[in-house]
Amino acid sequence: MKTLEQVRAALKPYPVEVEFPDIRQWQEGNDGIEYVYSFDSGVAGPHVMIMALTHGNEVSGAITVDAMLRAGLRPRRGRLSLGFGNVEAYHSFDPQNIDATRYLDEDMNRVWLPEKLDGEQTSVELRRARLLRPLIDSVDLLLDVHSMHEEAPPVMMCGARSKGRAFAAALGVPETVIVDAGHANGRRMRDYGGFNDAASGRNALLIETGQHFSKVSVKVALDTAARFLVMTKVVEEADVADFISGTPPASQRFLEVTEPVVARTMDFTFVDDYRGLELIERAGTVIAYDGGEPIVTPYDNCVLVQPSLRHLGPGVTVVRLAKVLNSQ
Repeated sequence: MKTLEQVRAALKPYPVEVEFPDIRQWQEGNDGIEYVYSFDSGVAGPHVMIMALTHGNEVSGAITVDAMLRAGLRPRRGRLSLGFGNVEAYHSFDPQNIDATRYLDEDMNRVWLPEKLDGEQTSVELRRARLLRPLIDSVDLLLDVHSMHEEAPPVMMCGARSKGRAFAAALGVPETVIVDAGHANGRRMRDYGGFNDAASGRNALLIETGQHFSKVSVKVALDTAARFLVMTKVVEEADVADFISGTPPASQRFLEVTEPVVARTMDFTFVDDYRGLELIERAGTVIAYDGGEPIVTPYDNCVLVQPSLRHLGPGVTVVRLAKVLNSQ
């Protein structure tokens, strides 16, 4: 049986193209929570937040929040919060083992269930989530900045509600929006509380900016975050002009996740070097083998969402399958 280390050793290594910012300068915070800054304009408006480092090795968000703090960005209306999530995992990053510090004890983007947050279990990630929870409970509009294991075009995760689709469409970037209900093994911050309640005015988006350590991913993160703040009207475009890309946004397409592919064994292999958003035209096409058993597409024009074996293990989702929607 292969080990995870053997699986990772066979995969393409990615260079670390960007410098990790020293975020310890932001440790004190200004709102009672370390590594979180919140600014109130004094003018009526929503509480808008950009969250970085929900996963400790996803540096594009850290670069973005660090840049906005260093720029002295302040809201014109409403309240603006800028925060770093799993800071302990970030500080543990090892460039010789780039996949190891996604989290330390458990995935911080699977703990956002009231019964888990209120329970007796403890972990590095749960302790941090519990500290952040009162702030998150007050946020009206959230952008959670993530990146991906493999080099692939950016995607926006808008959740399963129609309000999330409309929010992503209003933002207009990136080109591909994924309509999905999250993961069976826990709840994301994007789906926590009112964010996932169709009757609530609260809303959230999760941007996957590209491969973790690429310069392109950083550009996407800065551009998306700046556009998000303009769209939510807490700042004006001139306030974030330095962060916005000069490339006009492409027309968006929406994909709906229909099912995950969950590995049963460590002997899971894809039949091709899939990275993400590959469209498989015919139902019944073999895309992988799991312990020698073929994994096939369930319908025509099936799109592969975030295929990766870098965290392979029994019970781990290695790719999600999606169908193309005609419109948002």
